[in-house]
Order: sequence, then structure tokens, then C-alpha cells
Amino acid sequence: MPSLTVPQIPHYEPAPVTNEALDYADLAIIDLSKSTSPEGKSQLVSQLREAMLSKGFFYVVGHGYSKAQMERMFDIADVPFSQVSDEEKEKYVAPTKQTGSYQGYKLRQYWHIDGGVRDQIENYNINHDVNKRAHPEAIRPLLPEISQFAHHTHMNVLSPILRLMALGLELPEDTLVNMHEWDAESETYVRFMKYYPRSEEDEQKTKNVWLKGHTDFGSISILYSQPVAALQILAQDGTWKWIKHIDNAIVINAGDAMEFLSGGFYRATIHRVIQPPPDQRHYTRLGIFYFCLANDDVKLAPLVASPLLQRVGIKRRFEKDEDAPLMVQWRKARTSAYGQTALSKSSEKIEEEVINGVVVKHYN
Repeated sequence: MPSLTVPQIPHYEPAPVTNEALDYADLAIIDLSKSTSPEGKSQLVSQLREAMLSKGFFYVVGHGYSKAQMERMFDIADVPFSQVSDEEKEKYVAPTKQTGSYQGYKLRQYWHIDGGVRDQIENYNINHDVNKRAHPEAIRPLLPEISQFAHHTHMNVLSPILRLMALGLELPEDTLVNMHEWDAESETYVRFMKYYPRSEEDEQKTKNVWLKGHTDFGSISILYSQPVAALQILAQDGTWKWIKHIDNAIVINAGDAMEFLSGGFYRATIHRVIQPPPDQRHYTRLGIFYFCLANDDVKLAPLVASPLLQRVGIKRRFEKDEDAPLMVQWRKARTSAYGQTALSKSSEKIEEEVINGVVVKHYN
């Protein structure tokens, strides 16, 4: 990373790693540094494809950021929450329901969780083009670092993964990269997210669930690992498995857009956030995400030219390919509805809503 004159900001001290014996998911670890050789790339294609088919989540290491650089990014991630007043936050709230965009703040108690309980989560979302909109005063001196972080993540984490995924579909390796361009019009963004401890009453009403089981609506979700255990994935046997913290690793999963494009081959895995284990319950949980969406004008229809899909079959979520929405349409519909619409129960554990003709499930 080129040298920067960086402003002084408070250090965010994360929680210690939990000592609880949790039922962790056994996820593959993809070392992106191996993708520079043909042999290494071939090995990673097979490893990633198997990881997506079996778990839908995997870790990435060898991503080019040092532990010290990531500690600095977590310090930056806390600034929108600890260094901006509530009054100033209100000036930069995202008009999510009106525009279908998360850009800006999502303040606490915006989402309905369950049993009349609203969330205790703040997030601040910044388009990968950090100059798309104005930012609170405390964040402005940090924009060069945030922009550099977004560019590094896009080029050195996202793009290699998209190439491996395209090769896994037996397509030209830039097929998916060309649908997720840095310079294209898209909602791809950095999210800083802070979870705050809840009251025991709220925990009981929601059965300790902080975010219901859901799929992400974009293409690829990139989460920089942090120590507070709370993220779980729904395994194929129907049980919830915890995601373990690996120091300076990244957790990757696919969202709806990738499932649509890959004809169901790279599935969007259900995941949720629950109350942390007892030894971490009094800490805040600070997260750094890079949510990648396809270019706004990409039609989310299956890549039927894939020889692999022609062999294994295509699972369409829309009756006809021409019915598939553009990325911008799917993003706006999912974003404006999340945590705001009344869900209908299809079973004791599953609630549903219909968006653009697709049944979207939430697991409570």
C-alpha cells in the first residue's frame, strides 16, 4: 500500500476471542497468493467450486493487507459511530426506503427483527466511489484511505475470486469481472457496521436473533474477520454453524445476484447473526464489509454459454430469462423492503416476501 499521511484517530480495541466451545463450520481456506501460477489457479478453481457446493462460505487469505493495515482500517471503521454526534448522523441518513440505496447511515432501530423488537445495529455505507456523496466531518480526512481500501479489495480480492468462479463455470476468466467493473455505475460499497449489546428482554423476545437468516442480494459479500462470534450459516443438514474468527482473514459468500447469474450453481447461503457467547456479550461488534453488486445494467439471467451449466442443468428463479431483472432493479427492491415489510409465515421457522416475482425467505 502506498504511503499516506494519515490523520490521528482513536484506536478501537476489539473484544478478546471467545473461549466458548462453539459448533464451527468447517470452511475451506483459499490462499489468493497461489492464483499467480497456472497450477495454483487450477487448484484454487477446484477448491472454490467445492467450497461453494458444500458450504457456500469460505475464507480467503493471501489478500495483500497486513495485520497492521487491517487494525488501522478497524480504527477507521469505528469513526462514523464514535466520533460523529447523533445530531450529525441524522443529516447523513440514507433514504433507503425511498431510493433503494444504503449510501449513508442506517441508524439503530430501523429494522424490525421479531416480536416487536427493533435492531441495535448502526451501519455507515460508502459507495466504492467515495465522492458519490457528502460525508460527516470526522470521516472526510479518512476518505483517501477508505478509497484505497475499496480499490484494493475490488482489484486484489474480488476480481481474483470472480475469475476463479468464471473458470469454475468453464467460461472465459474475465466473464464475471466484466460484469463487476470498478469504473461502471454500480452500488458496490464499503460498509462499516457496529452491533451494540441488547437488553435481556429483547433477547428473549427474539430468541437471541439479531438478524434473521437471509441471503445477501448482491453478487459477492466480503467480510473482514473480527473476533466477536455471532455469524452463523445454515448447513445443508439444517443446523446452524458458527463462523470462526481467523486473524487477518476474509469471509466470503455469494448473494442472490451470483446465484441468478450462475443458474443456481453458486448458491446464496442462508446466514444470520445471533447474540454472542457469554464471554463476549458486553462488547460491541465492529465489522468491515465490501458488498459487491454487478454493474447496474447487468441482467441477472443465467450464463447459458457455460459448458458446465449445460451439463448439470440450470436452476432458474425466473420463468423466462427475459423476466430476470437488472441488477439495479433487484438491488432497489431488496434494499427498500428489508426490515420494513410485513412477512408472511410459510412454516414455524420460515417467513416470506415476494420481490420481483421471486420468493425471498427469512429464517427466524
